[in-house]
Amino acid sequence: MMPCKYSIKHLCLLGLLSGFLAGCSSSVKDSAPDSYNKNWDEIPDAVPREEAKSKYGNPDSYEVFGKRYYVMDSSEGFRQKGEASWYGTKFHGQRASSGETYDMYAMTAAHKTLPLPTYVEVKNLKNGRKAIVKVNDRGPFHDGRIIDLSYAAATKLGVAETGTAPVEIRVVNNDTTKERSQAAVGIDEEYIDENGKLYVQIAAFSTEENALKLISDLREKKFHSVRIHVDNNKGKLLYRVRIGPVPTDNVAEKVLAQLKEINLNNAKIIRYN
Repeated sequence: MMPCKYSIKHLCLLGLLSGFLAGCSSSVKDSAPDSYNKNWDEIPDAVPREEAKSKYGNPDSYEVFGKRYYVMDSSEGFRQKGEASWYGTKFHGQRASSGETYDMYAMTAAHKTLPLPTYVEVKNLKNGRKAIVKVNDRGPFHDGRIIDLSYAAATKLGVAETGTAPVEIRVVNNDTTKERSQAAVGIDEEYIDENGKLYVQIAAFSTEENALKLISDLREKKFHSVRIHVDNNKGKLLYRVRIGPVPTDNVAEKVLAQLKEINLNNAKIIRYN
């Protein structure tokens, strides 16, 4: 069962009412939406940007179920490991702690003590998937859980299927656009250093969305190790879809031939010296 979700205003009011605990044991259960057909690698990350602190979501402290939580003054350098959960239809359209409306299709999350809003990268430690979300709500109020993901974020990370998962979170800011794009398709740090590596480049796009669509199509056709390489030229990003690194020129030529069989005739071999 998903933990209860309340805005700070609602928590303060409900805490005065005898029906507070009864509300948390409501027979209305949380669930996934009936129709949501996006593949995990088609879901774009939240884009970190400078925002003023929420006037509603950042009291010095607040109390839930008899436990007091103290909101952090700063999120700089924050990292944490623990369990992630998610929340969906039950809270869709309701007011979040920040004053925003909870949208289960947006890339958002809830955290007990981070300032609102804060952008964090979440890594699923079981499957290696990463996503960037905007923390704009409070929760989860369940022992051991450190973050509650929107349904979209949980889908991208593979948490929607399992209900919970071990994760690591770290705070990011609007200087991490390149990292965000790499995380969207699971590019690990070992691939950032390109020296001496061989790739087959398939296409280049000005938008991450189009690059992710091609990646999804290629994976459906059983192509493996399909990744995005991001070039940043004076703030303009170019998303290059590549397969690799591949071990030899012979393997690269075979991949190139397979791509031409499905009419991807502009593919080419890229070598970094």
